[in-house]
Amino acid sequence: MKVLHSLAMVAGALALTVSSNAVNAQDEATLNVGLPQLDVAEYHKPYVAVWIEDAKRKATHVAVWYDVDKREHKGKEWLKDLRQWWRRGGRSLDLPYDGLTSATKGPGEYSIDEQLNEAIDGLTAGDYTLRVEVSREVGGREVVSIPFSLPLSKNALPIEASGSSEVGTVVLSVKSN
Repeated sequence: MKVLHSLAMVAGALALTVSSNAVNAQDEATLNVGLPQLDVAEYHKPYVAVWIEDAKRKATHVAVWYDVDKREHKGKEWLKDLRQWWRRGGRSLDLPYDGLTSATKGPGEYSIDEQLNEAIDGLTAGDYTLRVEVSREVGGREVVSIPFSLPLSKNALPIEASGSSEVGTVVLSVKSN
């Protein structure tokens, strides 16, 4: 009897630990992507792709930023320079895709919240990798990866990674509402 009571107390303590670390339903995942200011002679705003891969490398697309205003959709020609994203299903998307595509952006910090939460909502529990790929005309190409698990845990977040040239700091975190 005494052993059962001790086990019940341990189980209760574990339940409190799990519930205090779990992300609440009203909390939102947030992704901040930094695009650095580069000191170069010819600067073009970068193309950016964000997606989530599962253990089998199946991609769930989160966002793609490219020159959507070019005449005759010529901006789509350069999407293949986002090589990893292109191979992970980017080439099969019918762009512009509502809720996924946006115009290119200059240097600065950007949040991708709504699109990220929509993508995460469609995933099952497990291990994933969030990838941010940046490619710039007359510039370089870089991919930053952040491994994470679902369901999200406040103990495991924020997760931060940085690029060395084209990508600044990328942070996956939770915002309480």
